[in-house]
Amino acid sequence: MKLLCGTSNRKLGEEVARELGINLTDALITRFSDGEVRVQINESIRGSEVFVLQSLYPKPNDSIMELLLIIDALRRASAERINVVIPYMAYARQDRKDRPRVPISAKVLADLLTTVGSDRIIVLDLHSPQIQGFFKIPVDNLYALPVLYEYLRENEDLGDVVVVSPDAGGVERARQLANKIGCGIAIIYKRRPEPNKAEVIDVVGDVKGKTAIIIDDIIDTAGTLTSASNLLINKGARRVIGCATHGIFSGPAVERILESPLEKVIVTNSIELEGKTFPKLKVVSVAPLLAKAIKRVYDRTSVSSLFF
Repeated sequence: MKLLCGTSNRKLGEEVARELGINLTDALITRFSDGEVRVQINESIRGSEVFVLQSLYPKPNDSIMELLLIIDALRRASAERINVVIPYMAYARQDRKDRPRVPISAKVLADLLTTVGSDRIIVLDLHSPQIQGFFKIPVDNLYALPVLYEYLRENEDLGDVVVVSPDAGGVERARQLANKIGCGIAIIYKRRPEPNKAEVIDVVGDVKGKTAIIIDDIIDTAGTLTSASNLLINKGARRVIGCATHGIFSGPAVERILESPLEKVIVTNSIELEGKTFPKLKVVSVAPLLAKAIKRVYDRTSVSSLFF
């Protein structure tokens, strides 16, 4: 087994390597003076099963190009199998043609990863699970809910809790967490007039006097999260905690969170968060989860047992 990490979220790659008890594959990944990506694998990988770990953030376009060139280099160096581990997949929110004359960007990315020579994709909390159908190769969509639940179980009083879905699309995620905790769920009713803008209208469910845990897959500008927290407090919630797999925290997100009634925000390290830490933020590692998935793929054993 070989594990190679791109330049995006290398810390997570090092954590995964430690969990597996191996060293990262020696590779030169840098830029030429004109900005082009330069990739060179500095050790033999002929006949090896290789896992490439790369989050497609904070510079998604650069990270994608880097990943494609790494895969091509491995293919040309006669790697037996190339498994691509993507903790955060960019463009996953552009998964359908929802208005005239727009691309289905997630399908374009799937085609690129397949065409360049990937044998398997391992992702973490795809924004839309149906994106798996865009690939012609196997895709393992892992879930961070077990990691987030363990943090909540060990650090929070889960005696009087309600799990809140920030929209109708996240109800299944909220239901799974609520079943694990043994509590009820509530649903935020909102509309999105344009990208990165959400208008929270009302909440369906009983939140009065309870600790409300908002569970989502992505926190981007935090508009939905902070608006929902204000609504929940106004509806009588005692405390509000935000949970998500991917913490992008773009634009005014950090400022909004700090000014909101959110007590804390819990995310995973699927995205490198250097420079975006703040007092309310708690980060839990998905390295053990990814390492288990990699080991099971390598050993040809079941990955489904890692699901929530």
